[in-house]
This record gives sequence, structure tokens and C-alpha cells, in this order.
Amino acid sequence: MSVTTSIDGSVAAQPAPLILTAGGSLRGTVRVPGDKSISHRALLFGAIAEGETVIEGLLPAEDPLSTAACLRAMGVEVSAIEAGRPVTVRGVGLDGLAEPDDVLDCGNSGTTMRLMLGLLAGRAGRHFVLTGDASLRRRPMRRVAGPLALMGAEIHGRDHGNLAPLAIEGQPLRGAEIRTPVASAQVKSALLLAALSAEGPTTVIEPAHSRDHSERMLRAFGADLSVHGPAGTEVRVRPGAVLRGQRVVVPGDISSAAFWLVAGAITPGADLTIENVGLNPSRTGILEVLLGMGAAIEVLRAREVAGEPVGDLRVRHSPLRAFAIGGDLIPRLVDEIPILAVAACCAEGVSRVNDAAELRVKETDRLAVMARQLGAMGARLEEHPDGLTITGPSPLAGTALASETDHRVAMSLAVASLVAASDSRLEGAEAAAVSYPGFWEDLARLRC
Repeated sequence: MSVTTSIDGSVAAQPAPLILTAGGSLRGTVRVPGDKSISHRALLFGAIAEGETVIEGLLPAEDPLSTAACLRAMGVEVSAIEAGRPVTVRGVGLDGLAEPDDVLDCGNSGTTMRLMLGLLAGRAGRHFVLTGDASLRRRPMRRVAGPLALMGAEIHGRDHGNLAPLAIEGQPLRGAEIRTPVASAQVKSALLLAALSAEGPTTVIEPAHSRDHSERMLRAFGADLSVHGPAGTEVRVRPGAVLRGQRVVVPGDISSAAFWLVAGAITPGADLTIENVGLNPSRTGILEVLLGMGAAIEVLRAREVAGEPVGDLRVRHSPLRAFAIGGDLIPRLVDEIPILAVAACCAEGVSRVNDAAELRVKETDRLAVMARQLGAMGARLEEHPDGLTITGPSPLAGTALASETDHRVAMSLAVASLVAASDSRLEGAEAAAVSYPGFWEDLARLRC
């Protein structure tokens, strides 16, 4: 352990850097944690439904735990969240959430905070305050609070309602037609949650199709929801329907599977099978890009589970060529761009990421962080306002690295270290627990 001395003179123990050993290969079978997006939504929709919701495969990581803690603080019974055990949510109905005794802590979870804004905005006569850790308090929330204001929501916070802590004065909401400036599943989902209790129908129109887990699951719970427009970019909710508790089976998170897909593709001799991965078309941009790069990936046992397409993915080492991504594809793989940057370092040619300024307002500025960390390993790259240009193949060197508290950065650097010329040291490896608590154990087990 290392130690850090704070301003007040107290000393806090910090985990020692993790040694990332270079070389070797990867073989075997792995099952990634449950999809984080679906886990959040199953908890939230179960809370406002009538009756009991049973969730199998819910991700037992920090972000869904934050959602569950907020719901418990408002009177919802949520059973203990433990790996391998179903989670039971006893719903309180659409208007049954109680005003909490204290501030609601969203931890590091932007999904928790943004969806809670939509969930709570229409709870007339009740007062709520949302906060989070230092990272979350720096992330922009006006992108949700602004559209909700068009429905009559009253949300106040630092920087004119852009930064947490955020105070919500529950109001009667009105239906509206809202065009969002960016394609964001979090913004869309917050608006759909608010629409459930608004006076009159609400239509949300996005510039491109973002992940559609909320639409699929809300319909399964009984919401009066329909999808229209080119590529499903218009979603309409009519209030009044009663949501009923459901059995939800959460597939493996393709965003977590992406680390193994890239690791298998770039590591000589690798042969990995990732089981039970969610293959929702709004999330499979990572597969399209990797296949376009020449990655040897097969979809096995394709099937449907609880309304979501699922399959096993086998990946083997293969030579890769450069890619260019941007436009409407970005919302379908925005969380996978850090690991795609690692793939680009191993691909022949110049890879380009455009239209990805959204990455600057994630847990970290992921464009800057990945440019900084991969640059320290010797990658040939340039950072742009909305993306990256990466020239490959770039021989990577082992060095001192830092996750900068970002879970996806931590795991992306772990994959890069596999093909480095020497060992690396990673500060902040524990950040991976936000979405993949067992990542380091799985990595050790698959190495050969």
C-alpha cells in the first residue's frame, strides 16, 4: 500500500500499483458481468411497478449498488445484491416513492443521477437532493435538466443547474415533444421516465438511434410506449398505464465483453469464448468495427432471452487493419472507444475516431486520458476536439500508467499491457470494480 496525506494532515492508505506483466497469451471461456445499462433500468422500473420484480444476473458492481441504495432510501424494498443470486424488488407503484430523509448519493454513477432526475421530477410536492462523488459532481447534468424543464420540471444546482448537488422540487409535469441535441440513452430514458406520470403524451426525438433498453423494458413492464421515425429515433409515451412487476434476465454486458474481444484479437495465440453476451442491435457497433478490421469473431448460440438478443462470442488472434468511425455509429459504441483505441495501436494503417466529444464528459475526459496514457506507452496518436487519430501498428512499451479513476481506462490499459515489450505498473486498478468487479481475477485465469 502507498499513503496519501490530505490537506488536513490525515493519512489515507492507497492501493499499491498493480504490476501488469507483458507477454503470454489468452485462452479459455469467460462470462462477463451483467449488462450495466439493463441492471440500472431493471431496478428503477421494478421500483415504480406494482408487485414484485425478480432480476437474474444483475451486475453486482458499484454503479447499480448506488441505484439500489437511492431506491431503498425512498422506501423501496430491494434485496441484497450478490453475485449469482436473484435480486427482488418490491415495487411501490408509479407515485409511491417517499421523500427521503437525507441526500441521495449516486456515487460515481452518471446513469443513476440522470435517470433519477427523470424519475423524481414528477413526484409533485416532494423534495429530493442528488449528489455523488467528486467525479460525478463535475459531470454535466443540464443535458437532462434542460429537456425536463420543457415538461415543467424544477431542478436547481451549481452552474445554473448543470452540476450536482442537484435539488428537485417535484412538480406536475406536462407532455411535450422534445428534440434532443445529442443521441443519448441516458437523456432519452430520463425523459421517458418523466413521461410516465406527465399530463398528456410525450414524444422524444433523437438525431440518431441510441441504445434502446429502456424502450424494450418499459413495454415489457406494461407502459404505453411506441417507437416511430427513421431508425427508431422517435419514442412516444402515453401516460396512464400501470406497470407490473416482471422477471428480468440480464445478459452479459457487451461493453465488458469488448475488453476480451480486443484482447483476443491482438494477443498472439489467443482463443477466447465470451458466454451469454447481450447483442442488442443498438449496442453492437463494437462488433461491426472489429469485424471490419478483420478480427476473427464468431457469434455462437444466438438466441433471445427476455426480449433481448443474446449469444456467445468466440475471438481468436488475427491481423487487424485500421478503422474510421463517426456519425450515427458513435452512440452505439461510445463506451467502447477507449478499448478501440488500444486495437488501433495494433492495426495496420491510420485509425480515426470522429464525432466523439461525448467522451470528454464521461467519468473522465476519456479522449484526453487515453491519449495521455497510450502516448506514455509510445503510441503514435493525436488528440482532436472530438476524437483521436492513431497510427499503427505502434510498438508499445511498458511504463507507469494510471486509470485516472476511470474503470474503462483501467481495463483498456490492462489489455494494452498484454502486447507491450515490458511490464507496466497501473495506479488505480481498483477502478475496474465500477463495472467489472472480477476483471483482474478473470485476466489472471485466462492467461497462459
